[in-house]
Amino acid sequence: MKEAVAFQKNWPGQFSLDGYKKHMADFLRWSEQAFEQQSVQSLVKARARFIDQLLAALWQQQDLNQDNSLCLIAVGGYGRGELHPYSDIDLLMLSEQQLTPKQQDQLSTFITQLWDLKLEVGHSVRTLDETLQLGKDDITIATNLMEMRRLLGNKALYERLQQAIHAPDFWTSQQFFEAKRHEQQQRHAQYHGTAYNLEPNLKANPGGLRDIQTIGWVAKRHFQTRTMRELVAYQYLTEDEYQELMECEAYLWQMRFALHLEAGRNENRLLFDYQPAVAERLGFGSDGKATVERMMKRFFRTVQRVSELNEMLLQHFEGSILNNHQSAKVQPLDDSFELHGHLIKALDNGVFARRDNLLKLFWHIANNSNITGIHSDTLRLLRQVRRRLMGDLQDYEACRRLFLALMRHPRGMDTAITLMHKYGVLAAYLPQWRNIVGQMQFDLFHAYTVDEHTHRLLKNLYRYTLPEYDNEFPLCSDIVRRMEKPELLFLAGIFHDIAKGRGGDHSELGAMDAKEFCRLHKLSDFDSKLISWLVEQHLLMSVTAQRKDIHDPQVVTEFAEKVRDETRLNYLYCLTLADIRATNDNLWNDWKGSLLRDLYLSTQKAFRRGLEKPMDMRDQIRENQTEAMRLLQRQAFTKTEVQHLWSRIKADYFIRYNPKQIVWHCEHILRHKEPKQPLVLVSKAPIRGSTQVFVYTPDQPNLFARLVSALDSKKVAIFDAQIMTNKDGYAMDTFVVLEQNGQPVTSPSRVQSIKRALEQAIAGKTEPQRHSKLSRQMRQFNVPPKVSFLPGNSKNRTMVEIAALDAPGLLARIGDVFQQCAIQIHAAKITTLGERAEDFFMVSTADDTALDFDQQSQLKRTLIDHLTHDTEG
Repeated sequence: MKEAVAFQKNWPGQFSLDGYKKHMADFLRWSEQAFEQQSVQSLVKARARFIDQLLAALWQQQDLNQDNSLCLIAVGGYGRGELHPYSDIDLLMLSEQQLTPKQQDQLSTFITQLWDLKLEVGHSVRTLDETLQLGKDDITIATNLMEMRRLLGNKALYERLQQAIHAPDFWTSQQFFEAKRHEQQQRHAQYHGTAYNLEPNLKANPGGLRDIQTIGWVAKRHFQTRTMRELVAYQYLTEDEYQELMECEAYLWQMRFALHLEAGRNENRLLFDYQPAVAERLGFGSDGKATVERMMKRFFRTVQRVSELNEMLLQHFEGSILNNHQSAKVQPLDDSFELHGHLIKALDNGVFARRDNLLKLFWHIANNSNITGIHSDTLRLLRQVRRRLMGDLQDYEACRRLFLALMRHPRGMDTAITLMHKYGVLAAYLPQWRNIVGQMQFDLFHAYTVDEHTHRLLKNLYRYTLPEYDNEFPLCSDIVRRMEKPELLFLAGIFHDIAKGRGGDHSELGAMDAKEFCRLHKLSDFDSKLISWLVEQHLLMSVTAQRKDIHDPQVVTEFAEKVRDETRLNYLYCLTLADIRATNDNLWNDWKGSLLRDLYLSTQKAFRRGLEKPMDMRDQIRENQTEAMRLLQRQAFTKTEVQHLWSRIKADYFIRYNPKQIVWHCEHILRHKEPKQPLVLVSKAPIRGSTQVFVYTPDQPNLFARLVSALDSKKVAIFDAQIMTNKDGYAMDTFVVLEQNGQPVTSPSRVQSIKRALEQAIAGKTEPQRHSKLSRQMRQFNVPPKVSFLPGNSKNRTMVEIAALDAPGLLARIGDVFQQCAIQIHAAKITTLGERAEDFFMVSTADDTALDFDQQSQLKRTLIDHLTHDTEG
């Protein structure tokens, strides 16, 4: 600290903007260097003292030290003597009475000089009476005043203010507690009540620095103390809890200090832009994604600990110190627990000496719907015993029986599983669960840590059992209600991602963990095999639905052969829906729902027909044509008219589209009086949860690239494309599109705008689309283009997978390359996984043959070259 002290003694005698800025820059440079060797606590206090000296120098230069009617006071964080590199400097300039013109000029110059130095200054100039009145009216001002510190000026005036704000009639303990709790609830609501944010605010995030401060504020107001340390003597905190809070605060302070240095400003949001560099400053390494994941794992575990302490201590304060729980109705539950109002409470401090009581606590919660939480006294006991556990709770046979009883309980996945997850009992029970607590994935696809994602999946599965959610996913609700053992679905959900972060295939490793769990818990061989299969294959259905043509009978047959029976299909379908919806709130849409439902129903039909007798493609064509013909004839089209049109269309068309879609296309084509002019249809109502765009026009070079560029210009997301050229040279292309929020296009003006854009693109009347720049978040990710050729079901087609950064205009660029290489596109599946696009195309040569090895190599080189160049540009 010697260098910091030296800085504080060498301010220039007169204000010189350049001289002061140099002094501040030197101090910042010292802070940055000292960050690697010194504690963050010493550095934030050093900056506060440094600013104290700066203010004293400027105060004196304005002759304000000669005016005994004024007092300069630090409030808020600065009042506590804590300043991060670019933190706000909150000041109160307190006066005996209204300012004279001279005082106004002096203070104005004083503040202007601080602004000239680019300091973030929050200041107020008030009389004593004004300050007290505003403090009584505003909880934020009152809180800032609680932590005030005199810097310069009238000491007696400061002491009068201090005495007044500590008086009981300023804010009573009860009023202050209620106001701060309400303030915290509102703040948490802004973050949807979860600490798991990909770009958290280190101060305001649930479990962040503000929650630590709130714990202290309510108690310090009551006990009239200045430091958190003093609260141990009042038995508000135990010594262990105090040390834990200080440890959590120190880590969050380290992150905030490093973030300020990296951002070069007062920034509390840990944006993707800063995460790699902040992680490196904190010593987590420099290996990119893995470095960030290590830092964020510790962050999420830290805020989880803070959230738990915050909840426990605020409840303890309200109940034990303010005595607000004395009137709660008490009802015994058994020899170990009672219902205290709506909280479950242990009857004695030794209740958890019997380890099975840790599980029995949650069994009572599942069994009694009136219980909403755990009493603070019991939560304190739970935290203490959790730290002393030797081994895992699953080692005890009585615990294993209770755990399975919870899995089988009709309300086991309600409040009980949430609290088991929240208070670390799942981690104490399953050793594998401990590994995924706080485990994040540095991408835009996974919005939650692995443990929180799994918790949300379990809640989604539970919703299938509740009558009030019957209309949400009626097929899943019906399936789960008919399941003999829904607990197998819950257990598969617990293990499906439990091996993430270990290296290797998490599905295979998780299946092995599930088998070991089933053996230890003495589940039957059938149940064990079903759970482990579900874990190993939990991605099978989503991959098939989103990457393959599920209207191809061969695709359905191959999927059915892997699933093997209808029981597995039922479990897998319900697990898949719950999994996708728990990954990211923005991922799910009705289009994906319709794909999965169609795949489920087609596979169910295949099972009931018999896998040894799969539906022949010709049977499917005849079935679709028969139904479509019946519907078209009802619209007054003759059989001859329809057959004449169909004679020009390739047979594949009648496999890819259902009868209603065939009718929609054909009726408009038959009524289209100008065959040389393009026909563009945009569905006015959603079709299978999406908006479908159909284009019928004479084929032309680069048509696919033009169409996707036009759709891109209208800010719609493309999810699927069927590209087909008829025998007579007409293109019949269909695009499945959604708005950016995942909803179908419903506005009539939007429909017309999309239609006009496509018509102009076909006519060649549009300028080449200038693609938008990468978003701030997207720029932080590096997804090198990768091109793979996959085995397909057709001898005349080649399946190509293109993985790349989901940059604006990606599809149009891919279309340009296909055009350059004389490649025909027959179908496309567009999949976006956060920042990563994984697109699948069924292609052929211009001669309608599959690509040979040389053609594949050339296409791969050209795609990688163009996509790499475009991303770098």
